Amino acid sequence: MMKTRTRVRIAIILGGMLIAAGQTIHAQDAGRVAGRVIDQTGGVLPGVTIDIVAGSREMITTTDAAGEYRFEAVPPGRAELTYRLLNFSVLRRNVVIGNGASVKADAVLALSLNADVIVTGATTFRNVADIENPAESLVGIAAAASQGAITAAQLEARPVMRAGEVLETVPGMIVSQHSGEGKANQYFLRGFNLDHGTDFATTVAGVPVNTPTGAHAHGWMDLNFLIPELVSGVQFKKGPYYADEGDFSAAGAANINYVNQLDQPLLLLSGGNDGWGRVLGAASPRLGGGYFLAALELNHNDGPWVRPDDFRKVNGVLRYSRGNNRNGFSITGLGYWADWRSTDQVPARAVSSGSISRFGLVDASDQGTADRHSVTAELQRSIGSSSIRATGFALRNRLNLFSNFTYFLDDPDNGDQFEQKEQRTAAGGRFTYRRLGQFFERHTESAVGLQVRRDWLHPVGLYKTALRRRLSTTREDEVGQTMVGSYAQSEIEWTRALRTTVGVRADVYQFSVVSDNPLNSGDGSDALVSPKVAAIFGPWAGTELYANAGMGFHSNDARGAVIAVDPLTGEPVDRVTPLVRAKGAELGVRTVRFRGVQSTVALWYLGIDSELLFVGDAGTSEAGRPSRRFGIEWATYARLNRWLTLDADLSISRARFRDFDPAGDNIPGALDRVISGGITAEPLQPLFGSLRVRHFGPRPLIEDASVTSESTTLWNGELGYRFSSKARLVLEVFNLLDADVADVDYFYVSRLPGEPAGGVEDIHTHPTLPRSARLGVRFTF
Repeated sequence: MMKTRTRVRIAIILGGMLIAAGQTIHAQDAGRVAGRVIDQTGGVLPGVTIDIVAGSREMITTTDAAGEYRFEAVPPGRAELTYRLLNFSVLRRNVVIGNGASVKADAVLALSLNADVIVTGATTFRNVADIENPAESLVGIAAAASQGAITAAQLEARPVMRAGEVLETVPGMIVSQHSGEGKANQYFLRGFNLDHGTDFATTVAGVPVNTPTGAHAHGWMDLNFLIPELVSGVQFKKGPYYADEGDFSAAGAANINYVNQLDQPLLLLSGGNDGWGRVLGAASPRLGGGYFLAALELNHNDGPWVRPDDFRKVNGVLRYSRGNNRNGFSITGLGYWADWRSTDQVPARAVSSGSISRFGLVDASDQGTADRHSVTAELQRSIGSSSIRATGFALRNRLNLFSNFTYFLDDPDNGDQFEQKEQRTAAGGRFTYRRLGQFFERHTESAVGLQVRRDWLHPVGLYKTALRRRLSTTREDEVGQTMVGSYAQSEIEWTRALRTTVGVRADVYQFSVVSDNPLNSGDGSDALVSPKVAAIFGPWAGTELYANAGMGFHSNDARGAVIAVDPLTGEPVDRVTPLVRAKGAELGVRTVRFRGVQSTVALWYLGIDSELLFVGDAGTSEAGRPSRRFGIEWATYARLNRWLTLDADLSISRARFRDFDPAGDNIPGALDRVISGGITAEPLQPLFGSLRVRHFGPRPLIEDASVTSESTTLWNGELGYRFSSKARLVLEVFNLLDADVADVDYFYVSRLPGEPAGGVEDIHTHPTLPRSARLGVRFTF
């Protein structure tokens, strides 16, 4: 018995020694993986979740405050690292670990195209094609092929005639003008004549730009206060597939970010023909652990018009910010004032007869003034794998327009001029909570949000005028309206090659109108629930596939929702639906298969139940018809080498009314094609330049397409010389070929003096600017 026990003890001891020896040998063979994670600006990223899978073993850690991480006892052989952080695309990387070796695996994470960050600089956003090994960063970079981000570097390389043309960086977007330079631009996208902004939602520095129930247009989007040199990036998305986008976003949306910090103070002086002059000064000194950004812009422009525009603008930005793109806050004040004399569209018959020139006018008393002041506070906090983002804003906006589009049709003695005026106060905010998590061991990213906006108009009015003198009041209203939207969405990574996003949004619209005519007073409310869904496949060989579908809406002018009688005739009129349903779908692909190239293709559809609108020029609602639009878009960016880049965009669309009407099914003003592209070069260190083309095709001006506009093609370019790192000279030339084309065409009835009382149907045109040049010098200190 004693011998047996002794043998058992010896066997146990020997077994333990063998196990310990095996573990020692394994520990000696095992390796280490360590590294540092930063963003594209070089800032460290704490809180990054990192998975490593080596053989059958999986380990998880997070980066520390210095952005560093370490894995010990990693089995030798091939291993895969996965880096995850809110607002950034997922990065996957393979490493090989030798026996007992230490592997350094640093990583640079790319901001996703829909990143919701506060603190941004000129290099915060980068084109995916410019990222080192972009195929590693495709996962989570976007939710649709038509989603993207334009960088500050891309903007700097483009000649910009008007501030609003910053939005022409969005593939397929056209920005034009039909009146004085101070008026909000005309926008076209995806078969829409967006008028002055309806169905495309835009924010600048955290403040929504579109204004509901406007004096001239519902969804009025005046971007004349934008300073292109301060833009850190333009994040855009198209279609009703995004739970965080609400009113005015059926066709798309853009978030225009301002920098928090400039690399250096700058002074820009620019002069050109037709009375062009511009001065911009900006600096961002350190203050109290953060940065204080201050900018002032002065601008004057007469244009080529027979009666000079005398457009004058004063524009300022003040911002204090602290932190980084994980944790930070900012307080921003924007102030803008402008006045101008308007040259509106003119009848083609008067130009062809020689009674007025292309740059002439009929009513010499048309003009406008605008001012806009806002304050925004933004806060972002990240705790572990979750983050909160809160924004609050207050806005004061005033607009005064004098216009005359029909001349002497309605009033042969005094003319048809009218005044549109609004005084608006608005306040609102949004709150978003986002979290990385797991659902049945599948990685998820979820978000819930709340958005609120309240507008007070005191008043918004339409008046009959002559020579800017009020003759009578057509209608005048006090309006209060509230929009509340809430949403939730979750993205689940089911496999390495399949992700889905499911979201839902609920919106409530409440409004009250007190009109000078009690019959047109009233209040009401409406609500809609909008589901969204997306599926992303891949990536394979640097390529992802997307399928998106969703419901959205656009609101209608509150006055049109309560109107009972025509304010001019007293005849009964139909009310409009407060919220109108939109439905969309898209199939797309994004590839970075070839080095330095990003290319996307999207097939899309969008249907709207009714194109009802409130006609600010008449003070009445106008019945619309259900519509559908579909098309294809292709966008490509290519960095051919370190000094040469190309970009090209093609958009083809078909827009039709869905119901039958003998008048026809064409939607007036809808573009069928947009082509744009450019080349940017720096072949020699001091020299740089770019050449761009913009083309949009003919569009029907009436429903049966028997009257159409001509197509428009413009070439623009710039040539610059750097005297040093502190000074450079830039020559911008617009309409290089001096093309005799139109910015905007309309077809309607107007009457000139001496014409029949019923007026004449005609095309009314606002010409594009002739060849013009601007010479600017930019200093940094």
